Amino acid sequence: MSAGTYTPRPGAAPLPRMIAAQTALETRMLLRNGEQLLLTVIIPTLLLVLFSAVDLVDTGSGASVDFLAPGILALAVMSTAFTGQAIATGFERRYGVLKRLGASPLPRWALMTAKTLSVLVTEVLQIVLLTAIAFALGWSPQGNPLSVLLLLVLGTAAFSGLGLLMAGTLKAEATLAAANLVFLLLLVGGGVIVPLDKFPDAVQSVLGLLPISALSEGLRDVLQHGAAMPWAEAGILAVWAVLGLGAAAKFFRWE
Repeated sequence: MSAGTYTPRPGAAPLPRMIAAQTALETRMLLRNGEQLLLTVIIPTLLLVLFSAVDLVDTGSGASVDFLAPGILALAVMSTAFTGQAIATGFERRYGVLKRLGASPLPRWALMTAKTLSVLVTEVLQIVLLTAIAFALGWSPQGNPLSVLLLLVLGTAAFSGLGLLMAGTLKAEATLAAANLVFLLLLVGGGVIVPLDKFPDAVQSVLGLLPISALSEGLRDVLQHGAAMPWAEAGILAVWAVLGLGAAAKFFRWE
């Protein structure tokens, strides 16, 4: 036995290990939460299956699933990056969890990084599941996967910024109500299930500037119509990402 074998080594773990551990914890907590699973998995899956199997909405020519699948993927991103993250972070802030974690060796920026990585892990699981279901329903996607990836990353950044802004400025109960209300409103008016051209012309121009509309239409341009890269929609998402993340960084309150 060498000298110092049992010598204590006080101090924080390496930063990458701390971020990885916190990411794993955040992901487990999210996947164990029944309400979060309802938002992130069950609702998008039911909507995809129901509206693909039953002709409830006129989605134009072609199979309904070809129109619906990109919109449901956008909804999955919003449900995790915005609604789920806003609610979970809002209640962590209320119960003092964020305050205590902020005083730990894990830097606050690293905590937010872990939350973002947890969102990305959850989104990967969502996308794999929804894509498999869409293929089973007869989906025939087109386009460049790199364009899809860029749109998903921009959408995640945009919704994460808005979710953290809401969680860091409103009370937990207000965040819960507002996040769910926004989820329902954007589900109906964001081009997820109902095409934007079904709305009046004056309303279309406004709805088209929403992040969910930009993500839905951008994914649809690529996956349904084979577009190379919908730069207009990508630009809208980038603006929302900059504004949302910038405002969250400035106004987020830890207590």
